[in-house]
Amino acid sequence: MVNSPESHPQILIRGAGVAGLVTAVTLAQRGALVTLAESGAKIGSGASWLAGGMLAPWCEAESAPPEVTDRSLGSLSWWSENVPDVASNGSLVLAPARDTGEISRFARRTSHFREVTAPEIAALEPDLADRFARGLFFPDEGHLDPRQALPALAERLIMLGGRVLTDHEAAAFTDAFDWEVDCTGLAARREIPDLRGVRGEMILLRCPDVTFSRPVRLLHPRIPIYIVPRANNIFMVGATMIESENGGPMTLRSMSELLNAAWVLHPAFAEAEILEMGAGLRPSYADNMPAVTRSGRKIQVNGMYRHGYLLSPWLAGEVANVVFD
Repeated sequence: MVNSPESHPQILIRGAGVAGLVTAVTLAQRGALVTLAESGAKIGSGASWLAGGMLAPWCEAESAPPEVTDRSLGSLSWWSENVPDVASNGSLVLAPARDTGEISRFARRTSHFREVTAPEIAALEPDLADRFARGLFFPDEGHLDPRQALPALAERLIMLGGRVLTDHEAAAFTDAFDWEVDCTGLAARREIPDLRGVRGEMILLRCPDVTFSRPVRLLHPRIPIYIVPRANNIFMVGATMIESENGGPMTLRSMSELLNAAWVLHPAFAEAEILEMGAGLRPSYADNMPAVTRSGRKIQVNGMYRHGYLLSPWLAGEVANVVFD
């Protein structure tokens, strides 16, 4: 696409989490001159760094409204086109023997899967052979490692002519820009008072004795768990969402539940090294739906809830529609 001089707006984006980075790259690809300013010491300083990185629109339909699925169908292709090492091996949903009824419940609320039995589970994940009798396989899903994807997006933005500033509030030069896009999450509460924080927790494990090719969701009536494989035998173990604005360290109960779920999935996790434990607050509106809002030349992208990596490409497209309308 060839842009006229008038189609090169100067844009300031505040916040270098997943929403800010994806929006910055999307606008730069359209010809905007983008400055991305992050008040923290590094990109992804907030909740984006602790995320699982699952690109699973069909699985998310189990608890999300249809709009989330509709708006996230292009996310896997967007990420695959813009960062390296995006896996598209699907998602596997399992349950312990005592909770197999949860498989049927999950199936009723989702689509685009096939039911799998023990031999098929073993073919998909050999290390889970003879451990689960029944599951659901979602072949059209994928995952990425946020700690590789976010720096890769920053590099892509620079290659597109943008710039990235860390430890920078960017307050002194706001007037130099045609548009300001706020992607600062809960830090924007002064302007968006109806935002709330929803707690998420994660543990990173290293386990050389287990190999997975795709995320595995282990269903439980009270606290479903997901385990996402990363490079070098590292696994991210996470819970869904906890309605709490406590941003403090992980509790003993949460840690025990996450570690026990990993052990239930495969006993070799009992010998895994615990590399990191973390908890963070994700910005959310009352309906748990992210939104793009505009006031004059300022645009707010916020309320990502648990859908940051899934919905950020769609939200960035909405921002581009406003800027280039």
